[in-house]
Amino acid sequence: MSEKKTRREFLITSAAVAGGIVGCKSLQQNTISNAAPPAKMPEQVLGKTGEKLPIFGLGGAGQTPLSKNGVEREAVEQIEKALQLGIRYFDTAASYGPSEDYMGKVLPPHRKKIFLASKTAARDRDGAWRELETSLKRLNVDYLDLWQLHHVSFSEELDTIFSNSGAVKAIEEAKQQKLIRFSGITGHHEPDIIAEGLRRYPFDHTLIPVNAADKYHPRPFLPVVLPVAREKNVGVTAMKVPAYGRLFKPGGLSGMNQALGYSLSQPGVHCCIVAAENIKQLEENVNVARSFQRLDDKELAAIEKQVAGIWEDGNFFRAWT
Repeated sequence: MSEKKTRREFLITSAAVAGGIVGCKSLQQNTISNAAPPAKMPEQVLGKTGEKLPIFGLGGAGQTPLSKNGVEREAVEQIEKALQLGIRYFDTAASYGPSEDYMGKVLPPHRKKIFLASKTAARDRDGAWRELETSLKRLNVDYLDLWQLHHVSFSEELDTIFSNSGAVKAIEEAKQQKLIRFSGITGHHEPDIIAEGLRRYPFDHTLIPVNAADKYHPRPFLPVVLPVAREKNVGVTAMKVPAYGRLFKPGGLSGMNQALGYSLSQPGVHCCIVAAENIKQLEENVNVARSFQRLDDKELAAIEKQVAGIWEDGNFFRAWT
């Protein structure tokens, strides 16, 4: 039996078995699906993926129970609440602790209506395949909507990724086997590397930092990555929108209305993902997204001015690789 057939059948069988486990929560899931439909968030098409999604998605890492061990109940309740609130885009990664496991306990019965994204930090073909198999088993699904190369930071990584034994081979094979629908590249360290990755390969999507503080960094993401993404019709999701809340320091932004408004008003940015510390914060963030209206140049400039004195603290993640 070929490796292709073995891997495909193995993953589908694993997901089916896990689905039976999740099925025992059917009463709880029915409660979710029978709830009164909430007011809808605005939606945008995610570039050449063609997927029309709400502008706000749930992040699976950061200041959130979704990436913390030993808090399954809180994590599951937050994921269930996200579904109730109309969130369809769920973002996680193989390296986000128990995040995939937690999502795998809730999302499978809703698979057809959600957009599920995960990531691999492996740069080689075999390592990426191992992480994809692990992600699918943890998430209890037989395919991902979006699979991305995680936090790509250096030119040497690109060389490895695009080599004959690089992770791009796993992306192509996984697409052929219908284990992933779309591919992407993410990073929060060096915008030139993400832009070069988009030039070298027809990725469907990129996940990059988009916030007012990044404008002041010596190497900002927006003017470097967005022109390439727009030229190639790549879907763009904003991360680090409030910079883990650091943009809300005294003298900074007033709240998520400004942080989210700034990120989603950038031409070529289609949506954002934000983690939540608790359900109350999640509800507040979704309410902001529901009332989003694109800001004009004057309003954007005023927000940039507000973070001019705290931009360095708001760019702490630029040191991560």
